Amino acid sequence: MLTISSEASVGQLVREVPARAKVFEQFGIDFCCGGKLPVADACRTRRVDLKTVLDELQKCDASPVASGELVDADAMTLTDLADHIEQTHHAYLRDELPRLDRMTEKVARVHGQHEPRLLQVRDAFIALQAELEPHMRKEDTVLFPLIRQLEAATGLPEFHCGSLSNPIRQMEHEHDQAGDALAIIRQATDDFAPPEWACNTYRAMLDGLERLEFDMHQHVHKENNVLFPKAMQLEASRA
Repeated sequence: MLTISSEASVGQLVREVPARAKVFEQFGIDFCCGGKLPVADACRTRRVDLKTVLDELQKCDASPVASGELVDADAMTLTDLADHIEQTHHAYLRDELPRLDRMTEKVARVHGQHEPRLLQVRDAFIALQAELEPHMRKEDTVLFPLIRQLEAATGLPEFHCGSLSNPIRQMEHEHDQAGDALAIIRQATDDFAPPEWACNTYRAMLDGLERLEFDMHQHVHKENNVLFPKAMQLEASRA
């Protein structure tokens, strides 16, 4: 991980690692039109602590989503895996979806006339967000508590849904719909490749969408291929 210079311009830092835009947004530092300022000057202008900003930038560069760090989901208990999904992937989505909502709206509004496919990106993102927010609530409040209950029990609990396979089937269907929206976004952005004329906000949006896709792939893999099959297998063994 490279040390970030306080003399580097805000715009260049975001251009190198677009995910850094999130840090500058947090401190109200303009990384787009005002991106020519060195980060030290930008911090003085906004009256924020330079060291704090540099530390946050380093944390951003080392974050699991940025580094692609993976965990061994198969080695976890069902309870631990459900906790991990909530604390890692659901927490990430609750933080990132509102940010990407703002960015896709702004980029589509400013650049949509020049690049009409950005309107497709916006529509697909709206559909994705509308799918994921209630989806996570159902997992957090219904399905995951049932899975934890099953693992903690010595016999087979009586579930109000009849069998875990019923809510699991619905969750998998919603995963497919989210995957369709992500595929539209990837296609409409030429695999998240910014055009030469793209501003830093545009580039940060594409980077955020690509990271969202990566996180969703890991998220859905842990559920569809590990948590759900193991939960149904345990339920069948208790029957």
